[in-house]
Amino acid sequence: SLPLDAAGAGCPLPPVPMQGGALPPEEELKATVLQLRETVLQQKETIGSQREAIRELTGKLSRCEGADGKSAAGAWKNEVGKGKDTMGDLPRDPAQVIDQLSRTMQTLKDRLESLEHQLRANVSYAALPGDLREMLQRRLGDLERQLLSKVAELEDEKSLLHNETSAHRQKTETALNALLERVSELEKGNSAFKSPDEFKVSLPLRTNYLYGKIKKTLPELYAFTVCLWLRSSASPGIGTPFSYAVPGQANEIVLIEWGNNPIELLINDKVAQLPLFISDGKWHHICITWTTRDGMWEAFQDGEKLGTGENLAPWHPIKPGGVLILGQEQDTVGGRFDATQAFVGEMSQFNIWDRVLKAEDIMNIANCSINMPGNIIPWVDNNVDVFGGATKWPVETCEERLLDL
Repeated sequence: SLPLDAAGAGCPLPPVPMQGGALPPEEELKATVLQLRETVLQQKETIGSQREAIRELTGKLSRCEGADGKSAAGAWKNEVGKGKDTMGDLPRDPAQVIDQLSRTMQTLKDRLESLEHQLRANVSYAALPGDLREMLQRRLGDLERQLLSKVAELEDEKSLLHNETSAHRQKTETALNALLERVSELEKGNSAFKSPDEFKVSLPLRTNYLYGKIKKTLPELYAFTVCLWLRSSASPGIGTPFSYAVPGQANEIVLIEWGNNPIELLINDKVAQLPLFISDGKWHHICITWTTRDGMWEAFQDGEKLGTGENLAPWHPIKPGGVLILGQEQDTVGGRFDATQAFVGEMSQFNIWDRVLKAEDIMNIANCSINMPGNIIPWVDNNVDVFGGATKWPVETCEERLLDL
């Protein structure tokens, strides 16, 4: 422990000989350097011992500040009884202890400042030769330049690291966005068609609940052309590719192949048998035309006209406002399906026009030369709903369907 009157004790410094002495300048300089070195060593030892005293006082001050009531006083007493009493006759009142330590700390601080002033006075430039001052200045300049250079390097490395981190983060975010877009495309599944008309409706089972529904209805028609691509290998008969029912007439327009009967076209419940053969499991393009004048009809398969006739519901206009169903025959408007009459297979490009198309146009549509959407019912994704397990899938290209013929 340091005595309370330690502030009065000074550190004697050896005298520094003046340049006007009898010794030669070299010997005088050497003696000065040796004396400065001894002074620095002595002051270093003094500072070290005072640091130990400060640490000891700081620890005891912390213990005093942490003491609480009688329990803290008892703990302090036990600790003093166990070890060496380094505080002497330190008062037991925590407030007095703190005040005593504060005064001691201030005394030590004053002594340290006094040592610093003495050290600066002993090594002042005035007491050093000119060559030594220049050498020290050069060394200090070199150290300052090295420090500035190192700081600049650290700043450059920090900036480079920041830029690399930003670039890596941006690259990572770009990759993640690309993955999210790809996942979104995959999640869309069957709806991700290349264009609104490049899809097909699949009806894989012969049931009374798988079907597609056209959202639009028909206006009053005095003529029409219906074209579609279909593929079915069901037997006996392919079932009902489409049906149109209106209030009071469930068989306003129906295309059906039921059992061992040939394909039939029904208009206002009147029947015409068509010379079409499409139950071989391959894609076929089918077109049917009809006009109310004399009830004339035509049947085309894969662009070729295979049959024609007349007197099919002559002078009967097609009634508007009905329901158009894909894959089922309606016994009432929009319902009462019969599983034995259901279509099994796939269909696409179902279009309806309000006129009789020319044979040349039908051939061009069938051989993929032109694309003519129906002006009454076009084949677009948002116009077709599927129910009961019927699905939409991307369809083969027109050229691929031609190769299937």
